[in-house]
Amino acid sequence: MKIQSLIHGAKLGLLATEVNGYWVARNAVIRRMASDPTNATAQTLARGGAPAYKRRSQSEGSMTFRQNHLLGIEPLHPEEITTILDLADRYAEMERGTQKHGDALTGLTQINMFFEASTRTQASFEIAGKRLGADVMNMAMAASSLKKGETLIDTALTLNAMHPDLLVVRHPHSGAVNLLADKVNCAVLNAGDGRHEHPTQALLDALTIRRAKGRLHRLNIAICGDIAHSRVARSNILLLGKLENRIRLIGPPTLMPSGVADWGVEVYDDMDAGLAGCDVVMMLRLQKERMDGAFIPSEREYYHRFGLDAEKLSAAKDDAIVMHPGPMNRGVEIDGTLADDINRSVIQEQVEMGVAVRMAAMDLLAQNLRAAREPQGVMV
Repeated sequence: MKIQSLIHGAKLGLLATEVNGYWVARNAVIRRMASDPTNATAQTLARGGAPAYKRRSQSEGSMTFRQNHLLGIEPLHPEEITTILDLADRYAEMERGTQKHGDALTGLTQINMFFEASTRTQASFEIAGKRLGADVMNMAMAASSLKKGETLIDTALTLNAMHPDLLVVRHPHSGAVNLLADKVNCAVLNAGDGRHEHPTQALLDALTIRRAKGRLHRLNIAICGDIAHSRVARSNILLLGKLENRIRLIGPPTLMPSGVADWGVEVYDDMDAGLAGCDVVMMLRLQKERMDGAFIPSEREYYHRFGLDAEKLSAAKDDAIVMHPGPMNRGVEIDGTLADDINRSVIQEQVEMGVAVRMAAMDLLAQNLRAAREPQGVMV
């Protein structure tokens, strides 16, 4: 089954100055020098006499980002997405060097609130915050006052009274993170809310694709599996669509959301047809915890028809890359041998890029937070 595709997105020019307190690209020579953390002279030039937190020491390229929170991909302008990815690219290179720490979040407090189980995302945010100098606190939500009857809003107000600077939230209900953002005076990052969005996962996927393919536009990208229950799928569809990619969704009709025909994507219920000519194959986990009925006959039957193996992958381009947000169910969504194939799989690179993307996102939000808190000059 195939539904007519609608390709959307726009290319926009990039700014090169500082506008209304938001940091954008500076002189190209200084930027290139400042990307080297060992070059003290370049760092001084990059600072221009400003406090340390204002410098763009790890970035290269345009730096335009106007958001106060990162609640989803939908509010982001394509230019802002590029800004995050460019900065994350620099942090990824820094992470591979001997100097892994920066000072972008020095003096700031980061609180991680995970109302759902998480390994990769929580660890990634914690490492990202600590490597940028933040004071990081992980709240044990299973033992919090919510278990005693406290509402989410009361929890938000309590935390707000402690004056945090960055609040990282994962919640099982869609929209809960937006509600929290309305009640606190700090930057809020969505680490996944219900079936709604998972913006940093989409951003790290985008960075992984860009580094592997050398570009992030006009690619054929297949997202396969449990689309209906996946916040990762929604965020990726939004991001990749904004950047002019052709998106295909592949899965059984029972795992396709209603109204998918209006999403500007192609829909297939056959892996061979859907993967034909694809540059990127992104597999999704079966979200059993969000299923309230029998959506597939059996895991064995699902793997036979929609699990990715070498035979099905042969329909894609010879240099197609394989992705999975994790955790993987080997032998259900993907063949274990293929998942470990260093020539095709970029799953471990996704984990690596997760730290870099979250460093970049918190860095940019912290800059805007500090700019908003600075005393404003009075015109007389």
